[in-house]
Amino acid sequence: MSTRVERPWGWYEDLLSGPGYKLKRLLVRQGCRLSLQRHRHRSENWTVVAGSGQLLCDGHAVDAKAGSTFHIPRGSIHRAVGGPGDLLIIEVQHGSTLEESDIERLEDDFGRVIN
Repeated sequence: MSTRVERPWGWYEDLLSGPGYKLKRLLVRQGCRLSLQRHRHRSENWTVVAGSGQLLCDGHAVDAKAGSTFHIPRGSIHRAVGGPGDLLIIEVQHGSTLEESDIERLEDDFGRVIN
């Protein structure tokens, strides 16, 4: 069973991993948003499975609802925003380093360290 990791914006769970990939589930609470961030060693694909909100990547914003998909190339600046309800995303990471240490924060609503 996966372990839920609480964050100020919601939570995430690592579901499955193998050589070069990791599968996560994350929930962005209503009105909250992930830090504006990028990754040097991985790309991500997000699929919204429930809720609504907004997905941003390199200045491009997309309204998100169940069934929306979003590709985040390695090095792209991105974030997810919870809408009028919580936003539940399945994230597939691909790359050489699939650790939380690969998050470079550029902005953060919760006062966490900016890289």
